[in-house]
Amino acid sequence: MQGERAVGEVLSTLALAGVLIIFVGLISSCGKQKPGVRKAVVVYVSEDQVFAEPVLRQFERRTGIRVKAVYDTEEAKSTGVMNRLIAEKGNPQADVYWANEPIRAQVLKEKGIAERYVSKNAETIPEYFRDKDGYWTGFSARARVLIVKKSLKDIPRSIFAFVSPKWKGRAVIANPLFGTTTSHVAALFTVLGNKKAESFMEALKANQVAVSTSNGESADFVASGQYDFSLVDSDDAVNRMRQGRDVRMIYPDQQRGGLGCFIVPNVVVMIKGGPHPAEAKRLIDYLLSRDVEKQLSFADCAQIPLHKGVQVPKELLPLDKIKVMKVDYEKVAEKMLEIQPLLSRWAGFK
Repeated sequence: MQGERAVGEVLSTLALAGVLIIFVGLISSCGKQKPGVRKAVVVYVSEDQVFAEPVLRQFERRTGIRVKAVYDTEEAKSTGVMNRLIAEKGNPQADVYWANEPIRAQVLKEKGIAERYVSKNAETIPEYFRDKDGYWTGFSARARVLIVKKSLKDIPRSIFAFVSPKWKGRAVIANPLFGTTTSHVAALFTVLGNKKAESFMEALKANQVAVSTSNGESADFVASGQYDFSLVDSDDAVNRMRQGRDVRMIYPDQQRGGLGCFIVPNVVVMIKGGPHPAEAKRLIDYLLSRDVEKQLSFADCAQIPLHKGVQVPKELLPLDKIKVMKVDYEKVAEKMLEIQPLLSRWAGFK
């Protein structure tokens, strides 16, 4: 019996030691990367998936960091993931926001959702396309242009052509509640003032300007000959031109004293309290690189590089050859929020 008791005591001691070893192992593993598990970064994306996904896959191949991407739908372009970021403020799930324009990035800054981060690659991007406090940085821009039927002899060259009687019922724009059209309308309110901008919006209705679901649909309407012209992003126009459609691209309001062309850069934002801050910074650095601007320049999205010296596609003008509509993106963001009720009423929603 004594021998059995001794053996039992030894086995109990060994079992307790085993438990302690496992417990210590669990404690020591906390906060460490498990062997064989890849690092990850979560990015919410408003840029079109077909353009953004190859960039993110290339980042994965170069860094070994797995990218978990959440994309906006076309119908809720720029608003879906932004609203999700706002809803998740108390428990952030994303690390990075890749916005297709700077206005909603500014909204995230004002709501305390953005984290300040100044990438080394931001130094060679013009200050005009960077937040002065370092909460967002622009890259790879699009121009807001007129896509026009090539067969037209009388070519519209201003956004005010939309309200000219000779173009009554012959033009189309995307719903101003969504995407870059919202930003453009808000920019017009800051440049023209509320009274003139509201009159312009009402004149659009009076001139029977049609409303489409997206910039892409607007471009297709013009390319098919259903309408004579529309206001779209430059990538929408270039894409139809490369398809050999009967369209041309016009930079609006380039004359002396004209409003100029509204430029819409992509923007990257670091999310405050995101789960993978180190990986977030690496992704931001990558998106702001010359390599990515070159990739987006010669992809189907045909975007305009903001870094000097990066080649521009033949269909586009370099930034320094375009008369740019000078706006304060911070004021545009404030105006965008202010005019939402007006735009809802204009679009037929109460």
